[in-house]
Amino acid sequence: MFGSLGFTELILILFIVLIIFGAGKLPQLGEGIGKAIKGFKKSVHEADVIEAEAQAAQQQMAAAPQQTIPEPTVQAAAPAVQPAETVQSVSRG
Repeated sequence: MFGSLGFTELILILFIVLIIFGAGKLPQLGEGIGKAIKGFKKSVHEADVIEAEAQAAQQQMAAAPQQTIPEPTVQAAAPAVQPAETVQSVSRG
């Protein structure tokens, strides 16, 4: 698993980590590493799902015949003619 690292080398590495971080920080360090690994696995899985959906959509678009969508026609409305109003002036005197 670790290649050429043996049991003695792993114990030595763990001892150095214990000296650097201290006994109180090791549980927090382990928790942080665990969350990071879990998040990485989740993102890799989600990326695979998204990629598979994208490929399926591409295949579906390629297999479906291209349909022309008629563009809506805009009809020009005739200008509405309003009757002219008569202006009456009232003079008071």
